[in-house]
Amino acid sequence: MARIRTIKPEAFVSESLAAVSLTAERTFLGLLTQADDQGRHRDHAAIIAGQLWVLRPDHGPEGVETDLAQLDDAQLICRYTGPGNKRYLHIVTWHQHQKINRPSKSRLPACPRHDGPIGTASVGSTGITQPSPTPHRTLREDSRETHEPALNSEPDSEFAGQEPLMESSMREHEGLHEVTGRSHGTDLGPRTVDLGSSPSGGASAPAPDTVSTQHLMAEYIAACAHRPPKGVLGHLGREVHKLLGEGIAPTHIRAGLDRHRAKGLSPSTLPSLVHEAMNATPAHTVHRAWTNPADTAAAYGGDL
Repeated sequence: MARIRTIKPEAFVSESLAAVSLTAERTFLGLLTQADDQGRHRDHAAIIAGQLWVLRPDHGPEGVETDLAQLDDAQLICRYTGPGNKRYLHIVTWHQHQKINRPSKSRLPACPRHDGPIGTASVGSTGITQPSPTPHRTLREDSRETHEPALNSEPDSEFAGQEPLMESSMREHEGLHEVTGRSHGTDLGPRTVDLGSSPSGGASAPAPDTVSTQHLMAEYIAACAHRPPKGVLGHLGREVHKLLGEGIAPTHIRAGLDRHRAKGLSPSTLPSLVHEAMNATPAHTVHRAWTNPADTAAAYGGDL
């Protein structure tokens, strides 16, 4: 249910909001009125489009998905997965700018990166605590300061909460791409710990320790004709990091990255592309009923 919220005058001189498009800024301001008293909302572009853009049919779910991707890249919102693989989002600076009188308890699961103490994360309302990923940076609009998490020693890293991407060099002679690089850290495995049970049906095995986000992203960049923008790589790297944390096999993630590179979609669509690669249904041969040939002599060579 929509609620009356506070919009401060500083919002119109916010450097973070100025970094996104006007439609993304309107979507963000609209989310302030639709989020619950803890700043949480379903991460569903069609639902948000129906709530905020119902009288603007030219800006549908695809446009809203682009808005959400920009807001996520600018760290104005945080997108995460809850129980049942449902996706949610919350406004990162909610408690700094919204003062709710007697706030209601949220019915949506908490964000494992922001709403739990470092080292534990609350999963839904079951009271189960699990190790949580590295927290995001804290934004402060009033002072224009950003504080990096202690685990990220490189402030210029392209992927938030992860080790810097290995420096890659590509050789494109005779149609071959040779990727060589060096990592700045010793931990090549993903930082995110699986918050649920292993995938059912054996569709995907846990990612080996030798394959990390940096490896997969280096392969992705090497296969591109031109290096993608830094914002795209950062967002895509976070999606790869989440998929590895869920135990998705690197082969399936590679297949999803190949489809993403070919289609040129938003980085937010990577989980759907990986799902498509994992569960693609092979084409079935169409059965045709038997009919006698029109020319029996030609069909059987005259021998019946």
